[in-house]
Amino acid sequence: MEKVLVAGATGTTGKKVVQLLNESSKYEPVAMVRKENQKAQFESAGIKTVMGDLANDVSNTTKGIHKVIFAAGSGGKDVVNIDQEGAKRLIDASKKERVNKFVMLSSMGADNPQGELKEYLQAKQNADQYLDISGVTFSIVRPGSLTNNEGIGKIKLQHKLNEQGEISRWDVARTLVNSLEDDVAKNQAFEIISGETNIEKAVNDFQVM
Repeated sequence: MEKVLVAGATGTTGKKVVQLLNESSKYEPVAMVRKENQKAQFESAGIKTVMGDLANDVSNTTKGIHKVIFAAGSGGKDVVNIDQEGAKRLIDASKKERVNKFVMLSSMGADNPQGELKEYLQAKQNADQYLDISGVTFSIVRPGSLTNNEGIGKIKLQHKLNEQGEISRWDVARTLVNSLEDDVAKNQAFEIISGETNIEKAVNDFQVM
């Protein structure tokens, strides 16, 4: 069983990632939490936790960790310190501990930040670019608009979709977990929205042409 650190484990998408990892036969989730009182919700289900605040040093969080999923975010409140610099701190910690793979939850539009979300998208772009040159093996997942629907287990996936669309947080979480495989979308970024292709097949078949 590979230990997977989940940054943003208490968030809406992160909780789903932790649940999927806990149900898998390959992975053991380790939920990264900022506050002591956040531990119980995971530990009561037998899920390990580690204390870590992305606004500060997180070098303790990656010890003994095989892979990382970054699903954290400030909700637009502190995008530079959390979404950008917090991601960089965790990338540095992952590199130091020779983590096998880092899966980044980014956003569609991060490749060309503009519009009313420009500051957020710029922070995501900076974090993505930092990961790209870090030397850590990675996959960057860029979903369209997130919904709280149940999810259909099917997506449309391309390096660049050139269309807008929605996707459920459940299907994003499933895509993140499927992207943990060593050779899946290795050192690549891709965009996803709801579609017609089974998530596992879409992720496994992805190759940048």
